[in-house]
Amino acid sequence: MKATQQEVQVTLTGTGQPHMLLLDGRALPIREVIDRWRYGGRWWLGEVPRECFLIQAGSLTAELHHAAPPDGRWWLARVQD
Repeated sequence: MKATQQEVQVTLTGTGQPHMLLLDGRALPIREVIDRWRYGGRWWLGEVPRECFLIQAGSLTAELHHAAPPDGRWWLARVQD
């Protein structure tokens, strides 16, 4: 896996699962959420907790992270190379 830290837009299903990933102007349907976990963040460095997803979207396998509010942003943390 290669670190990328690229901010992306994500649409969710009604149950809150990632459904569609907008990456470089392309909409990629998320075919599968392979794994999901919560990262508490290094609070002593001011990091906020985040939800992490290992996803399959087309030929892309990647770690997708979602920061807790108020930040709330989505980013690709790592992609399979």
